[in-house]
Amino acid sequence: MLTWTWKTFPELTLDELYRLLALRQEVFVVEQRSVYQDVDGYDPGAHHLLGIGDTPDGPRLAAYLRVLPPGLKYPEASLGRVVTAPHARSHGYGRALVGKGLDFLAAHHAGAPIRIGAQNYLRRFYEGFGFRAVGDVYDEDGIPHIDMVR
Repeated sequence: MLTWTWKTFPELTLDELYRLLALRQEVFVVEQRSVYQDVDGYDPGAHHLLGIGDTPDGPRLAAYLRVLPPGLKYPEASLGRVVTAPHARSHGYGRALVGKGLDFLAAHHAGAPIRIGAQNYLRRFYEGFGFRAVGDVYDEDGIPHIDMVR
């Protein structure tokens, strides 16, 4: 069971910021062997969802995503940096994470279309949330991606 918390960039504590950046690097850079600039300038304008779980070593970040409002990265709203920590996989946290992100967008940007740049192997996962692929598969930092809209 996770405790879910939404925060704006200024509301993040230094510890929370450190943990979310460390998780993003652990998965997107090290695990996926993709050398890229994770700190892309969009975090200050985003809302951040942190899923914290209790472990024997204390609270630990298990899941994270950021929501970008319309006009920040795309004309549409967007979900991004969707990640579940390796230690927390196979518990359905990814589905819960995306569901909470979509609920947030529905509450704060009702009716706004949503665009994501999804890793292509996750296309079916996102289709389960009503996204549909647009355009062709493209390489982003050595990983096949597809743009999807909802």
